[in-house]
Amino acid sequence: MIISSFLRPAFAGTVALTTGLTGLLTLLPASVSSPTATAATAVGSRADPGREVSRPADPSLLYRPGTHVRAASGAPAPPKDVSALSWVVADAGSGAVLAAHNAHRALPPASTLKTLFAVTALPRIPAGARHSVTEADLAGLGGGSSLVGVAPGRTYDVADLWRGVFLSSGNDAVRVLAGMNGGWDATITQMQAKARALGANDTRVVSPDGYDEPGQVSSAYDLAVFGRAGLKLPAFAEHCSTVDAQFPGNDGSTFGIRNTNKLLTGSGGVERYPGLIGVKNGYTTNAGNTLVAAARRGDRTLLVTVMNPRSGASQAVYEEARTLLDWGFAAAPAVTPVGSLVPPRPPSPPRQAAEEEKQGPVARAGRAAGPEADAAGGARVAEAGRLAAATRVEPSEPSGRDSAPSGYVWPIVFIGAACLAALALFLVRRAARRRRYPVGPLL
Repeated sequence: MIISSFLRPAFAGTVALTTGLTGLLTLLPASVSSPTATAATAVGSRADPGREVSRPADPSLLYRPGTHVRAASGAPAPPKDVSALSWVVADAGSGAVLAAHNAHRALPPASTLKTLFAVTALPRIPAGARHSVTEADLAGLGGGSSLVGVAPGRTYDVADLWRGVFLSSGNDAVRVLAGMNGGWDATITQMQAKARALGANDTRVVSPDGYDEPGQVSSAYDLAVFGRAGLKLPAFAEHCSTVDAQFPGNDGSTFGIRNTNKLLTGSGGVERYPGLIGVKNGYTTNAGNTLVAAARRGDRTLLVTVMNPRSGASQAVYEEARTLLDWGFAAAPAVTPVGSLVPPRPPSPPRQAAEEEKQGPVARAGRAAGPEADAAGGARVAEAGRLAAATRVEPSEPSGRDSAPSGYVWPIVFIGAACLAALALFLVRRAARRRRYPVGPLL
């Protein structure tokens, strides 16, 4: 009886201790008590046209060669008869990449690089500006350049010059606009910086008009990024969708110019694509035919980039773009994105330093080289750094209460447990003292 009476408060203290520890453990964040979800978890089940896709299921996937698509059962397979060296199909609204082939392969862009020129310079040059052209404005035009007909001694509205860029792919108009934008070299620097800000890391700008120059490259992915960014600018969207316009000529006269994008105009044996918005086509001997095209159907706008078809068929760049657009509109509701055109959010300074430490000296040197890396090796270092960053799979970041750092939680648990143990010991000793020295009723 005495032992039973003695153990009863001890048992009560043990129960209190267990209950207290259980309560504290329930306060632990899920990130401490269970493994963190891996970065391979899909962003969303489908490519929704209105929701931005900020992080692909695997950021390195599009850097791998070949064709990439994640279609549900019953969805149409991506076309196999596309001969382009590189292509991308993306949702312009969400930025979701629906399918891609060699998306980051570095290739000459030809005049599709004018999309980056427009995204960079359009917001910087006042829309109502006028400019009197001089011989110096047109100096440096490459032989065989496409021209709209800008002439020294004439004064042009800036809108006319932009129509010359988008419709006639006029390198002469690009030269004049670059001069209004601070100069040729300054424009190159601005374009390079803009590309990096948009997350387009494959592009190296040497000539803003897209004229073939050694070392000038872009990729199907980057060109899709530029097209998407451009469509957000009202002036860009207006110019790239214009079929015909009048351009200033001699003595106050004008002459007609027509968009060279045959998928938009429906000319040269190419049938116009329904709902096509435009964007930009290009051709040089080195680049072959290139095209960035956007089309709208219902509440969805798709972007396709086609670089250098190899089939040899007449108008192949337009017909392959048509094939990809048809597939994209049919498959979009049943496709899980394989990537995103949305640039990643920049890390906070402490996290960036930690990431650089993990990536090692090559990645840090590549980030330091950046767009200033020269052909002697800096560009290769920058590429190595970029690929190292792209292929590294990061764990997903927890949010809300789960973001509490676990380093602060365990000490709280142990302190709480010690307090409960001390309380239990106190209760046991007090009960034993009462059994030993009972206090009777007062008479």
